[in-house]
Amino acid sequence: MAHVISDECVSCGACAATCPVEAISEGADKYEVNPDVCIDCGACEDGCPTGAIHPAD
Repeated sequence: MAHVISDECVSCGACAATCPVEAISEGADKYEVNPDVCIDCGACEDGCPTGAIHPAD
């Protein structure tokens, strides 16, 4: 299951830089995870300084 980015995202880009499959891109208000590309490795979650990324429910 893909990770999701919550509204706590400050659009710093740290998550996109850590994603090994480039599943994260800048959206209109915050960064977004493409669930079709995400391999659920958790690298983005560990790289997020605000804790805005978590596994989808």
